[in-house]
Amino acid sequence: MTENTSVIAPKAGWHIWLVGILALVWNAFGCFDFVMTATRNEAYLAPFPQEMLDYWFAMPWWVWGAWVMGVFGGFFGAVALLLRSAWAVKLFAVSLLGAIISLIDGMMDTDAPKMEGGEIFPYLIIAIALIQLAYAWWQMKRGALR
Repeated sequence: MTENTSVIAPKAGWHIWLVGILALVWNAFGCFDFVMTATRNEAYLAPFPQEMLDYWFAMPWWVWGAWVMGVFGGFFGAVALLLRSAWAVKLFAVSLLGAIISLIDGMMDTDAPKMEGGEIFPYLIIAIALIQLAYAWWQMKRGALR
């Protein structure tokens, strides 16, 4: 007689799909924004003042790297969450770290041009990244992620 010792993971629930799809859409826009900016897409960048564009294109490589960490970490974190992979936690943590680095850089750079209404946006990005990480952590702790 053989003994079945396999562990059955708890059901993830409908909310993993809701959170995963919302996270995927949110982070996909961030990736799109990065790619359009990095490739200097004229149509996409047309609404921005030249002062802002000059500032973005003069950013050091490590600021671009933090941006990549934030948006692509979040995108792949969302994909991992939908695949019920524990990698979601690590990837969302990378995303949060990238967002925090970007926020600190923006706060310390007194020469950075300001956009009307844009002061709150970095904090919103941090809050969403933190919520994504907390949700993935919760799902991992309850055994819904492999």
